[in-house]
Amino acid sequence: MRWTKRGLIHAADGRRAWQQSHGFPPTPVMRDDGTLRLYLAFCDAQTVGRIGWVDVDPENPSRVLGVSDEPVLDVGAPGAFDENGLLPTCVIPVGDELWMYYVGYQLGQQLTYYQFQGLAISTDGGDSFHRAQRVPIIDRSDTELVNRTSAFVRPAVQGGFEMWYVGGSEWTVVDGKPLPVYNMRHIWSADGVHWPTEGTVCLDFSIDDEHAFGRPWVFQRDGVERMFYSVRTRSKDYRIGVAERREDVWVRTDASVGIDVSDSGWDSESIAYASVIELGEEIVMFYNGNRRGATGFGYAVLESAWA
Repeated sequence: MRWTKRGLIHAADGRRAWQQSHGFPPTPVMRDDGTLRLYLAFCDAQTVGRIGWVDVDPENPSRVLGVSDEPVLDVGAPGAFDENGLLPTCVIPVGDELWMYYVGYQLGQQLTYYQFQGLAISTDGGDSFHRAQRVPIIDRSDTELVNRTSAFVRPAVQGGFEMWYVGGSEWTVVDGKPLPVYNMRHIWSADGVHWPTEGTVCLDFSIDDEHAFGRPWVFQRDGVERMFYSVRTRSKDYRIGVAERREDVWVRTDASVGIDVSDSGWDSESIAYASVIELGEEIVMFYNGNRRGATGFGYAVLESAWA
C-alpha cells in the first residue's frame, strides 16, 4: 500500500470552552444528507474530552461544512466510569438508531487512569446521544483489570456483533511516566450490549519495545480484509500499523502500511487512530497527528492497489 497525505482537516481553535484542544479519534459516519460526519473528542483546558463532530464534504474532505457547537455526549455523573472524559471509537447503524461505542476515563490513585467501553444511542440521526447504561458494556475483569477499551464493533457474519478492542492489567514506566500495557483482543455478542468478561488475544507485541495498541479499524475490499491500528513503543510515540486476515488468523504486516510521520508539521512526531472508508472511487484514511490528537486530524488517500 501507498498513501498520499492530503493535509490537516481540523484542529480545535479554542473558541469554545469544551474545544480548547485535540480532535480524536476521527470516527466517520455517512449522513442521510450526503455529508460525511466525523465524531471526535475535543478537550477543555483540563484535557477532559467531550464528544462532538466535524462535517466535511465527502468529495473533498478538506472542506469543512460545520463543527458542533455543543457536545453530542457529555461527561458522566460523578463517580461514573466516564466522569473524567470520553471519546468515540466506533459508530454503527442498528435499525433506525446509531450506536456509538465510546471510551470513558476515570482517574486513579496508584494508576493515572482507567479506561472502559461504554455505549450511547442516537434516535435523531446522530445529532444527540443518550447512554444505553451508566456502567461500561465491557468492564474490568479478573484477566483485564485496568483497561478494556478502544473498541471497533460490526455485525458478525454468524449473527450478533463482534468487537476488537485493547485490554490489559498492567502499566509500565517510560522516562518516569506511567503508561498502560494492552494488546488486541476479540469477543462476540448476541445483542451488542452484553459481552464476555474476557477476550481472545488476536494481535500481540512483536518486539519488547512495544507496550500498547490503539483503536483498531477493520476494512475489507476485493476479498482482502485488513485491520488498521496504532502501535506505541517505549522509544517513540504511536505509528500506524496494519494486519491482514488470513483465514481466521490476523498476521501483522506493519511494513506494508505505506504511511509514516511527516518531516515537519502537525503529524511529524506521531500518527495514530486511523479509520479507513471508501468515498466514491477512493479509499480514504483519516488519522491523528502529534501528541495523540492534540494537533487535530487529517486524511490520506490510497494511491496503490489495495490487494
